[in-house]
Amino acid sequence: MAWRSGLTKSLAIVGALGGLPVAAQPSSAAPKAPADTGGFVIADPVVLRKCATCHARDSTGHVGRLSYLRKTPEGWEASVRRMASLGGVKLQPDEARAIVKYFSNRQGLAPAEVVAGRFEMERRSIDYRYTADAVTERTCRACHSVGRVLLQRRTKNEWELLVATHRGYYPGSDFQAFRRMGPSAPDSAPAPHPMDQAIAHLARAFPLQTPEWTAWSATMRPAPLAGSWLLSGYEVGRGAMFGRLTVTKVAGTDDEFTTRAVYRFAAGGAPVVREGKTVVYTGHQWRGRSTSAAGNADSAWREVLSVTPGWQEMTGRWFRGGYDEFGIDVTARRIGGGATVAGVVPRAVRRGTRDAEVRIFGANLPANAGPGAIDFGPGITVTNIVRATEDEIVARVRVDSLAPVGRRDLFVGGASLNDALVAYDKVDRIRVAPQSNMARVGGVRFPKQFAQFEALGYSNGPDGKPDTPDDLSLGVVPASWSLEEYGVTFKDDDVRYVGQLDQRGFFTPNVDGPNEERVGSRNNIGDVYVVASYQPPGAGARPLKGRSLLVVTVPLYMRWEPARTAP
Repeated sequence: MAWRSGLTKSLAIVGALGGLPVAAQPSSAAPKAPADTGGFVIADPVVLRKCATCHARDSTGHVGRLSYLRKTPEGWEASVRRMASLGGVKLQPDEARAIVKYFSNRQGLAPAEVVAGRFEMERRSIDYRYTADAVTERTCRACHSVGRVLLQRRTKNEWELLVATHRGYYPGSDFQAFRRMGPSAPDSAPAPHPMDQAIAHLARAFPLQTPEWTAWSATMRPAPLAGSWLLSGYEVGRGAMFGRLTVTKVAGTDDEFTTRAVYRFAAGGAPVVREGKTVVYTGHQWRGRSTSAAGNADSAWREVLSVTPGWQEMTGRWFRGGYDEFGIDVTARRIGGGATVAGVVPRAVRRGTRDAEVRIFGANLPANAGPGAIDFGPGITVTNIVRATEDEIVARVRVDSLAPVGRRDLFVGGASLNDALVAYDKVDRIRVAPQSNMARVGGVRFPKQFAQFEALGYSNGPDGKPDTPDDLSLGVVPASWSLEEYGVTFKDDDVRYVGQLDQRGFFTPNVDGPNEERVGSRNNIGDVYVVASYQPPGAGARPLKGRSLLVVTVPLYMRWEPARTAP
């Protein structure tokens, strides 16, 4: 597997790092949850040989700590890496892979349990807020994403031990989040520490045994994914892509596959061919790597997908970059005997347009389709079929000047697609996506984190009012790009030093400093606005502008347990 090389490198340094000091060594006499907490019996010979030296196994087959938690493949690999680098456990790569697979399959997460934390697995940079308990949110988010917490299940005793492990490895966590600072109010009961409140909540909200896991583990089996899949996706800055994914099972395995993806971006360019390998854990967690035929440094992408129960669809993200900032949102649908529609480009057509070209992407589309076989609803008439294949139909449409404004469903060849196209009157405003973003200087000692933006057009919809439920997203509009100062400090000069924004909306940060040209030899960091300007078509249309906040900060100097190297 492609991810094995990173794990091999980590394991190779174990001998140089050595073990922990005697006082920090894990103790086999550490408190263990009793067998009646629903812990898992562990009998795998590799796990017992490599883990039971420190994690004692009792007479019932339960192993200290390990029997009382469930995690994602990334979570289990992080544990293996930590044991190798800090615990002195000597593992061969095949042993490490076997341990990760064993725990991911037997003590993983059900599909319903990963939904809330998928952004963490898929390495999405979002401002997620955990609203179920404010104290837990503040306590955990002080150091890392709450997504890391959402993707674990433990007994109460194990949540307590996890907090104790944090305090042992990272003593600063007490002052940063775990303990309250200062005495309780006079004549009142002692206020609980935040860590105690968090433990109580986590034990209730994320217990070891759940109805979701009970239901899934009863029916869990290797996912039969071999076959052809209709591939669609979207990459910020490049737009929609469509193609096919061929999945082939590796002989002698039930959960390992080779893949071949062939796709094009609707905006143009040569077809992309990617070949890769993947492992599907717990019957639904796709973890793979693929490389394009170009073979350049940017051609290797990681793949994190979730397979829906029934094995008819997979969704997730492909990504790369020094900080996983480049990504494609991907959907794959199994191709059957009937027609399937994946998407329509462009996203919107304006009322009164007499000859707009519309491209329909899918699988098993009618290659002999006539204009009457394609239905976009009232007011939109297909006048001509330019080209038709089983994967793409190119049609020309006429949009009546009085066509109803709104989203349109598409029907073609016995298949349908909801909200396939939008009929609109005018572009009322634009928005820069994402609304906020982050980049990191680098290039000398650390990698840069880049940022991509795009301008999206919006119509106020039938009610003519902005920011209401009937607003219509019209897709990307061609905009010109610039940077503006975000005034934070006196005589702010961030625009001059943070980096460059090109006319594709792509931001390249400056090198890591210090920079002698700046006052005080400051680093090339700062806050700026990314501004898009767009001139809508039509006489008398006023120019539109939108902006996004971009924070350009320092490199991530410490990356403990890097999720980017997960399987």
